[in-house]
Amino acid sequence: MSLFDDDAPKKPAQGAITVGEDLSRLSESELTERIEALNEEVNRTRLELEQRGNIRDAANSFFQK
Repeated sequence: MSLFDDDAPKKPAQGAITVGEDLSRLSESELTERIEALNEEVNRTRLELEQRGNIRDAANSFFQK
């Protein structure tokens, strides 16, 4: 191992989505898959936000008694 290996840019995982990346090189099917993956991520994020809100509401209810 070289001392400079840490400086080498890391390749993103295959299938990983990078916000702001160049989309011109993707096919129509790849763009469709990207949209589906992003929609799934949005839904996953919304669910997490909802769960945190429920936890916060339960804590507020408990401590305001």
